[in-house]
Amino acid sequence: MSKGQARSNRGHGATSVLPAINEDQCYEMRLESIGGLGANLCGKLLGEIGAYRLGLNAAAFSSYGSEKRGSPVKAFVRFCASDREILCNSPVERPHLLALFHHALARTMPVTAGLGKESTAVINTASSPRAARKELSLAASTVYTVDALALARESKSRVNVVMLGAIVRACGFIPLDAAKKQLTDTLGKKYPTMLEANLLGLTLGFERTSFEHFPPDNAPHEMPFEAPTVRWGYENAPIGGINPHFGNSVRNDLSPSRQGVIPLFLPEKCIHCGLCDSTCPDMVFQFTEGEYRGKPAMLNRGLDYLHCKGCLRCVDVCPTEALVRGEEREHGELHHFVYNKDLLVTDIDFTPAGADPTVTGEAYLDEKREDGGWV
Repeated sequence: MSKGQARSNRGHGATSVLPAINEDQCYEMRLESIGGLGANLCGKLLGEIGAYRLGLNAAAFSSYGSEKRGSPVKAFVRFCASDREILCNSPVERPHLLALFHHALARTMPVTAGLGKESTAVINTASSPRAARKELSLAASTVYTVDALALARESKSRVNVVMLGAIVRACGFIPLDAAKKQLTDTLGKKYPTMLEANLLGLTLGFERTSFEHFPPDNAPHEMPFEAPTVRWGYENAPIGGINPHFGNSVRNDLSPSRQGVIPLFLPEKCIHCGLCDSTCPDMVFQFTEGEYRGKPAMLNRGLDYLHCKGCLRCVDVCPTEALVRGEEREHGELHHFVYNKDLLVTDIDFTPAGADPTVTGEAYLDEKREDGGWV
């Protein structure tokens, strides 16, 4: 599914100078994210800033599948001078600027594909630009990093406005004041009570972004961009739409859809009551036969983190605090990771998709969020 939006610059004054253009005379951006982080809106805001504030012609559109939180989302933005028309409406394959809203997507999807040695990358991560470039094998010669989730919580805004501030700084031709004015005209009207927080988030994203330039000759090999494909289509789908894979729902690898928090298991506090298993929507907890306090019992051995989406319902329901909330980036090695005993894991081709773990007003936790930001 694609959503498109194009803006004309007619009557908006002098045209800003683009730092680079391709063979179509356009400066192009690609935003890689998951549903719920606001990349679609961020792309639209960038297009509107270019058209309404900078005197450019601009086009912004997004591509996504099931239109649900947690599923992969791509947003594309193009700018060109006011005396030219944007005639290309295909996805951005070789972006001048790539923004990765969700670092974990790189585990299972080629989100950095098409990034050239002269490109700029903006990554939502707590790592340094050098560490992020090495970890993701980025060909980009300039890398910006920003801890957008932490800054969103600090400002009580959202990840997308923090990333917007980082992108504005990284691209070099969008003034911060222009972004603030457009944010005021759009989100300020829809979420007036959140305007101050969103403007703060935008400013923090701009000011607290780190960057580093790297020699082009020291760049990794570029990864070519390929359009996403699926195994089944109208030509080879099973007759009658029958899915022959029994228990196919367990094929989803939900780890890319987590947004920074996970449940941590403290076995010494566990009383093996099973409340975590009863509240878990994804069969994460693994129990085996054993003995507890001298009696036969089913013992909790740990979690299958491949299927944990980070909703933290288990943390809320645990009566002994054997399950606690943790920042995933602080736990590179997930202790008590136990594969689901009912699955032949080595034979499963995991699909990088899943539900969104972001806490909302309907969740069990004290930390709540509405569409406009954290409350």
